[in-house]
Amino acid sequence: MNRCRPLPWLMSVALLACSQPPEPPAEAPPADSRPLIAAVNYPLAWMAERIGGDAIRVALPLPPTIDPAEWQPDPQALEVYRQAELVLLNGAGYAPWVRHAGLPNNRLIDTTRHVRDRLIREDEDPLAPPGSPAEAAVHGDWATMTWLDPTLAIAQATEIRDALLIYLPEQEGAIRARYAVLLHELESLDQSLERAFAPLAAEPLLFSRPIYQYLARRYRLQGRALNWRPDVYPGEAGFDELRALRAEFPARLMVWEDYLLQVTVDRLEAEGVRSLVYRPAANRPPDGDFLAVMRDNLGNVARFAAEFSAEARAAAEAEAPQTGPGDAAEATATGALPAEAATDGGAGSADAAEPRQATGSPAGAP
Repeated sequence: MNRCRPLPWLMSVALLACSQPPEPPAEAPPADSRPLIAAVNYPLAWMAERIGGDAIRVALPLPPTIDPAEWQPDPQALEVYRQAELVLLNGAGYAPWVRHAGLPNNRLIDTTRHVRDRLIREDEDPLAPPGSPAEAAVHGDWATMTWLDPTLAIAQATEIRDALLIYLPEQEGAIRARYAVLLHELESLDQSLERAFAPLAAEPLLFSRPIYQYLARRYRLQGRALNWRPDVYPGEAGFDELRALRAEFPARLMVWEDYLLQVTVDRLEAEGVRSLVYRPAANRPPDGDFLAVMRDNLGNVARFAAEFSAEARAAAEAEAPQTGPGDAAEATATGALPAEAATDGGAGSADAAEPRQATGSPAGAP
């Protein structure tokens, strides 16, 4: 009877395999030792990323579609803030959950602490002069979207720079250099917005929500606010409110925080109101960064300002008195007054000068 016998060489291989030590486990990647900086909204997170660069980690642990001002962090998000070396606050009552979160005070950076005298109450007229009775009569909550005034955004960026300089003194040169670039970009944005908004300064505006106080004050915008959401149709009650408001404040343009329903756009246009999107970028945008969103806003403003300027010029030209042929026509082409009008200090001089002044008037002219 044949019996199976193990081959000697197979037994040797088996013994050799058993005698070899197991391979060591793969090493875990080294922990990221860079300081963690957490922010309560996207503009602050963006500024920190721009100023701190690769020397820091920046966390914004909130859902992508929510308004950070109305957000309440869950335990997981709250733990991120508790682990952060610095927590960037907006100030002006923004993110009220921070008061009850138990975060160490020495880690909290209030980025508007040096510009508190420039904060605005929600029910305050942004254009009321400081110390006026209109300003003294308001006692509501603070308006929160400070960064819509680029000069305040610069003040907030400066607070972030100073906090990072204290925490990372060895990075001083790089931090100051990156801050200088950011400062130039925000100053350029402010100058461009000032030019773009200038033709609309005398134009009555509607704001879809009461969130544009700092924008209105910075660029001297005359506005009234409703409380309409871009993704919700206002309904007949909303349009009744709109008509009542426009009866005393004849605005032709409404500023929205995001792209709105087409049915709302069409209904507003039927009411004689056009829609301008100016996104605050409180949360991280799906594409681009904070500056890209602001430049999109700038383009929207410039387009509407050009349209309103053209309409104002056309209206002024239509209302201007017609001049006759000859010298009057030549004066219109050259910009010079006819000789008889130039020597006449009475009605002729005023009549000749008036069309030129109206034609060159800004978009806010009636």
